Amino acid sequence: MSSLADNCRKFTKLSAMQIEILKRISMSFPLIADLAHAHLTVYVQSKEEDRLIIAAQVKPHTTFSPIDIGQAGESIRVQEEPIIWRTMTTGKPIQGKREWVWGLMIDMYTFAIHDGAKVIAVMSFETNSEELKIDGYAQLLETACVILVNARKPIDADLYRPLSASDGIIITDQNNRIIFVNTAVVRIYKVLGVGNLIGYHMFDRQLTMHITKETIVSQRPYEKELEAGDLVLVQRNIPIMEAGKLLRRVVIISDITELRMKDKEILIKSAVIQEIHHRVKNNLQTIASLLRLQSRRSKSEEVKAALRESVNRILSISVVHEFLSQQDAEIIDVVEVTKNILSLVAQNMLDPDFELETRFSGGTIILPSEQASNLALIINELVLNSIEHAFEN
Repeated sequence: MSSLADNCRKFTKLSAMQIEILKRISMSFPLIADLAHAHLTVYVQSKEEDRLIIAAQVKPHTTFSPIDIGQAGESIRVQEEPIIWRTMTTGKPIQGKREWVWGLMIDMYTFAIHDGAKVIAVMSFETNSEELKIDGYAQLLETACVILVNARKPIDADLYRPLSASDGIIITDQNNRIIFVNTAVVRIYKVLGVGNLIGYHMFDRQLTMHITKETIVSQRPYEKELEAGDLVLVQRNIPIMEAGKLLRRVVIISDITELRMKDKEILIKSAVIQEIHHRVKNNLQTIASLLRLQSRRSKSEEVKAALRESVNRILSISVVHEFLSQQDAEIIDVVEVTKNILSLVAQNMLDPDFELETRFSGGTIILPSEQASNLALIINELVLNSIEHAFEN
């Protein structure tokens, strides 16, 4: 799919600087669409005076949106989008309705995007606000517009990443008084023993004492993982500033308690598995030691040779378990295993006064533990046979 910049270069008369402004603003589109709980569409004027181009579209993650306006790069006659065209020519925001499919009307909110001198694009939100049933929806739209106006400044794209339907949203005014909260935030704060949030100061002690003991950098966007009671939360704090003054503050709270619990479970399981591999390695080495003792007691050279081979096979498998006991993943670097096998076989098969130089060359090969064990046995046999037949007697 073509990008916003590609569509603008191909179909419009916008300058490189104007296109750059739209590119910068577009980094905030996912967050804006999610805050507005609406399908976001950006229109620009075509090279043909009587046509518009759909430059970009973003669907929200915070609500299901079946709305389909058209495809990015598609050309539309201005007569088909009178509300868009009016905002394009006047620069004024408009609230209206449009027919999406026969008999179904949806809400439409349009906002102009300026380059400082004139309108270069129009952003439209399409949604069904009656079905959303969000108290204070106007605050969400207004905040989305404030972000849009101030999105020309460099931003941290990661902080402006999309929301999810389960994320909590808090919006404050210029005095850090809470003017909007969604149901997810209400649920989180109820667990913390806080009831009504509207009207509270964002950094009121009652709201923050459960959440963080750190100094709050209130003028810069930041993201922190916080522990609040039994909850583990990620808080994204995005102040919208203009000329050093706060216009709005958007605080996004994600409950990752279950995720962190699963992380702990994985760590515990990993530690248990590593311990099992460590014990298997020790048991294999014990067996190898017993076979060595038996070999020393035996007077038969045939028995001694057979026991030596068995010892090497057992130790080659123990090498794999030794590696697994020292790392989290169930994968093995075969190169390191092979080097250890070379060393082990040389120690067990050769007399102490026999000097054998070993060299190894090869790149990293990563395999699952089961395949690595099988390969270790094969490598062991190859090395054993090489030593046995290369240095007879």
